[in-house]
Amino acid sequence: MTGAPATTAARPEIAGAGRVVVKVGSSSLTTLPGGLDVERLTALVDVLAAVRASGREVVLVSSGAIAAGLAPLGIDGRPRDLATAQAAASVGQLRLVQTYADAFARHGITVGQVLLTADDLTRRSHYRNAHRTVERLLSLGVLPIVNENDTVATEEIRFGDNDRLAALVAHVAQAGALVLLSDVDGVYDGDPRTGPAQLVDTVREPGDLAAVSLGSASRNGVGTGGMATKVEAAFIAAHAGVPVVVTSTPQAADALAGNRVGTLFGAMGRRPSARQFWLRYASRPRGRLILDDGAVTAVRERHASLLAAGITGIAGDFLADDPVELVGPDGAVVARGLVAYDAREMPGLLGRKTGDLPPEHRREVVHRDEMVLVGRLR
Repeated sequence: MTGAPATTAARPEIAGAGRVVVKVGSSSLTTLPGGLDVERLTALVDVLAAVRASGREVVLVSSGAIAAGLAPLGIDGRPRDLATAQAAASVGQLRLVQTYADAFARHGITVGQVLLTADDLTRRSHYRNAHRTVERLLSLGVLPIVNENDTVATEEIRFGDNDRLAALVAHVAQAGALVLLSDVDGVYDGDPRTGPAQLVDTVREPGDLAAVSLGSASRNGVGTGGMATKVEAAFIAAHAGVPVVVTSTPQAADALAGNRVGTLFGAMGRRPSARQFWLRYASRPRGRLILDDGAVTAVRERHASLLAAGITGIAGDFLADDPVELVGPDGAVVARGLVAYDAREMPGLLGRKTGDLPPEHRREVVHRDEMVLVGRLR
């Protein structure tokens, strides 16, 4: 990974990051009637090229494919049906990436396209492949441009918004910082459109936003995200040890320089292993194991492996090595882990002590090394 020089910036954790993921939203790049706004896209490229010229590495997560395809297809407004959205993405993705390629080429920078669906990161082998691809592109001096593969993604395998995708990519790429850009200056303690509101400068722990109402994700205009999705993504990255700035696209240069713009989410934990991060944030559980109170205590407080004796029920049709949720008697999710048995093997094991089981079934149902505790981010 390329290193960055020492800095005296107000936010040295951002300015000093040798590898940074930058996410830009559709509203910053496109307009409903006119498709791509080349002038605004070029302005962002100029900023990122300057970051590259300073010796830092950049991964760009860019929305805008669907919006870029609307005008050429003569479609007014964001499509409501999946097939039309996929058609618009098919047309718009070409235009979007070609425009990026031309703009970066003026700075002597080659770009590479990385299209992902949620399925590519929820499957552990695909997650590792994504890491290797991004790492190799960067080692070759290429600037990766990542987007959700809207041309094939179905509702069941969508990320839902590129903010969450950017948080996952920040871990996949082993980035030192994440910058989420949109048309909003940062996180406010109220809605600045309806009354007085103060910009939140720094978030060091989830409690800092306990009294802040963020609303829900928006699907107005050309984008699908909202401040709630940005904060959720910021917490995912921050809990994984990656500091985040949420700000507007015109402030991108200041944000990347470590100047005090937007809202900083400081790193809230050590960077987890790829397996731990994948289990908690990227895996798709294939079933559930219902635990009794004793097993919940053993897993949560003693970080013990899950044994058959503490399981009272199962749900789902999972296979051995699939990710599953570990759920307490009250229905609350306690942990996620990789189960050692197929669902069809489990009924005969429930509630039985290890010594009473046949030798082939005496291993842990979920080993502690294959488990991660799950709690609310906010």
